[in-house]
Amino acid sequence: MTSRHVSSAQMPIWLYAAWFIALIATLGALFIGEVLGQTPCVLCWYQRIAMFPLALILGVACMTNDLRIGRYALPLAFIGGAIALWHSLLYAGLIKEAIVPCARNGPSCTDSAMLTVANLPIPYLSFISFVAIAILLILFHFHNKSSKVKT
Repeated sequence: MTSRHVSSAQMPIWLYAAWFIALIATLGALFIGEVLGQTPCVLCWYQRIAMFPLALILGVACMTNDLRIGRYALPLAFIGGAIALWHSLLYAGLIKEAIVPCARNGPSCTDSAMLTVANLPIPYLSFISFVAIAILLILFHFHNKSSKVKT
């Protein structure tokens, strides 16, 4: 029976990179909301619901050297990414519908104050983060799968 834990020295960088992205995205969202005082729209809240736990469970996986992290982190990355994609398509106007969750009872992601790094809107940054985390977790999974075959 193979162990699902390895020593820290054997952990590939992909898991740490995924954790770093989730941590930066979480801290960025908290900074925008708590320091800058910009209340997130409904779709942003849904994306936070997927991202915030990723920062925690990816960190725990790094600390405990858990090789099975993909089983519970990838679904969160896919769900958050799907919401972020929908939000991004609404923002870009590719889906011909007003960004209703943004305009109703709160802030709008179409406001120029919501532009962040490199003048990218928050929905785009969120989508990029979820996609990067998913790719890194998939790379981590295949690296572990191939290293099991070699041993």
